[in-house]
Amino acid sequence: MTKVAAVQMVSTPVVKENMVTAGKLIAEAVDKGAELVLLPEYWSAIGRQDIEKLDDAEPYGKGPIQDFMAETARKHNIWLIGGTLSLVSPEPGKVLNTTLVYSPEGSNVARYDKIHLFGFSTEREAYDESAVISRGSSVTTFEAPFGKVGLSVCYDLRFPELYRALGDCCLMVVPAAFTYTTGQVHWEILLRARAIENQTYILAAAQGGRHPTGRRTWGHSMLIDPWGQVRSVCVEGEGLAIGDIDIRLLSSIREKLPALKHRRL
Repeated sequence: MTKVAAVQMVSTPVVKENMVTAGKLIAEAVDKGAELVLLPEYWSAIGRQDIEKLDDAEPYGKGPIQDFMAETARKHNIWLIGGTLSLVSPEPGKVLNTTLVYSPEGSNVARYDKIHLFGFSTEREAYDESAVISRGSSVTTFEAPFGKVGLSVCYDLRFPELYRALGDCCLMVVPAAFTYTTGQVHWEILLRARAIENQTYILAAAQGGRHPTGRRTWGHSMLIDPWGQVRSVCVEGEGLAIGDIDIRLLSSIREKLPALKHRRL
């Protein structure tokens, strides 16, 4: 078995503050035995407006946020999936919302640029990520010691075809900053659905609480097993959802209910 952990944060607009918080929570996860740690979406900074993402954007392969993740993975000898950060986009005036994966040696071994961009509007709140974010175009997986891991981000969760395209994974991850409004009704049911239909573990690391900017995120970071059972949850505030990836359980579920082999479309 391999122990994995999702870090839940309530990020501020200040990168250095969030680095301190992330470093503390990652160290706590390692102390509890985690060999793979997932950070939430935009763990490094959440500002008042999306346009502020341009100020924190780094070129791929260079910058203090990427240096922090590489050094942290190497220091703790863990696989670190760096939630997301803003990378410079080829499109002027926009960024990429990117997940970077670091090996225990501190090497960047995978990159995923978020494909589906969130749009939501009510009388009280409105979001349009496409205004400042360029969408990605490629699905991404990487090989961990226990098997293949598939990458996705937040709003991707509503598009099951992405998870099918990731293929036969032992674990799929979902760093997120779900709004409180949508999270309370859709978050858990979507996560459990993705776990059940793909017969895989789902590890979801969320932003969770009232941010200094006034924004409120849903939290409820989770580890869900291939049968759809929630194995660990961090409801609100800073903390961890932590548990084991049990390949024997995964194999047993797929053997007893070989739904993946029964696919016809």
